[in-house]
Amino acid sequence: MSVQTDDRYGGSFARDVWTTFVRWTIKSVRNPFVLVVSLVQPIIFLVLFTQVFGGVATSALEGVTYETYLVPAIVIQVALVAAATSGIGLVNDIENGMFEKTLVSPMNRVAVFVGKTLAEVVRIIAQVTIVLSLGVVLGAEIATGLTGAVAIAGICVLFSVWFTAFSNVLAVVTRDEESTIIGANLLQLPLLFVSSAFLPLAALPTWIQTVATFNPITYGVDATRAVMLGEDTMTVIDVTRFGGMWDTLVPAIVVLVGLALAFGSVAIYAISRAASADVQ
Repeated sequence: MSVQTDDRYGGSFARDVWTTFVRWTIKSVRNPFVLVVSLVQPIIFLVLFTQVFGGVATSALEGVTYETYLVPAIVIQVALVAAATSGIGLVNDIENGMFEKTLVSPMNRVAVFVGKTLAEVVRIIAQVTIVLSLGVVLGAEIATGLTGAVAIAGICVLFSVWFTAFSNVLAVVTRDEESTIIGANLLQLPLLFVSSAFLPLAALPTWIQTVATFNPITYGVDATRAVMLGEDTMTVIDVTRFGGMWDTLVPAIVVLVGLALAFGSVAIYAISRAASADVQ
């Protein structure tokens, strides 16, 4: 598919975003293997953890089944895995020459990143919907109902932006699929296990509780869990100003928006720098 902008639209930012979005969406549809693979690990975690640790963990939780407690962590993991594959797609573009064609086109560099990210968003929403449905089948309950399910998907999308940007930066810097995969995977599992994802922080060593305070996954999981349970679940920041689950959602969303802006800016800078270097 050509990445040249249509003169009838004056090369507008919106048109560039749409062109990029459509191209990456078509690539995803034509390669469903990526969608399936990025779902395998989270689904295995969901099924195994609930079956192996469900009975023991539920007894340690107050009035909450482990299925309900775990699902928020798994949907965040889905967003994390899906975001990691974003960089792999960009490496493929670099290897087949499409990235260079995009760079020499008049397309807006910010629009290139935004359009690609929006395509990832559609994929993440589809995957989160599948995992939430499976979680409900296994016994999880969403206290806030359908509205809560939509909110959880939205939080997962917001959470995914920073890691999508990070993955794309790795792709631009390394220009190598294997290095991008290794770099993204080196962070995924360690970050998950030093957060509030699988067990309450109070049950974990002190050093993990300290690391979790600075771990983005903690804020994503706590936010989705607050919506899942309909109550305040923040584990690292003591906020009582807003009431109920909003005491978790407000600080968590502020942190996630800040991360999205910071990492998104770095990704746009990296793409722009790559453009300057490749065009010269």
